[in-house]
Amino acid sequence: MGLRRQARECALQILFQTEFEKDKNNSDLYINDSIKEKLVPEVKAFADQLVKGVRDHKEEIDAIINKYIENWAPSRIAIVDRNILRFATYEIVYLIEIPSKVTMNEAIEVAKIYGNENSGGFINGILDRIQREFPDKTQMPKKSQEMA
Repeated sequence: MGLRRQARECALQILFQTEFEKDKNNSDLYINDSIKEKLVPEVKAFADQLVKGVRDHKEEIDAIINKYIENWAPSRIAIVDRNILRFATYEIVYLIEIPSKVTMNEAIEVAKIYGNENSGGFINGILDRIQREFPDKTQMPKKSQEMA
């Protein structure tokens, strides 16, 4: 398993946990000691980048996702799927150096491990629509350009 895959899985675990915690501002709080011991610095750094990115742009990311979840209330999306969509949307919209297709493939693989039997197809469908909206990552929403 690649380092970025490990980081994405770690970010998913942190984002999942923050759904249930009151203090959501310190991602380090959510990496328990047994996980920390296994993380190489590159994994921790990328996981932290994903968690911070999702946290910093959560409203905008959720608005993008909600635009494409036809016939679904956001609260009905499984917590695992919702957080995979969040970190993958963050990557597609904000991380210019990572090709959207790589992000999509990685998100689908993480969904196959942590989601249910329908998660991979559901996430693929949503992310495919999102990456079509942001085919050129330099065409971020105006608010995003100001923050980048």
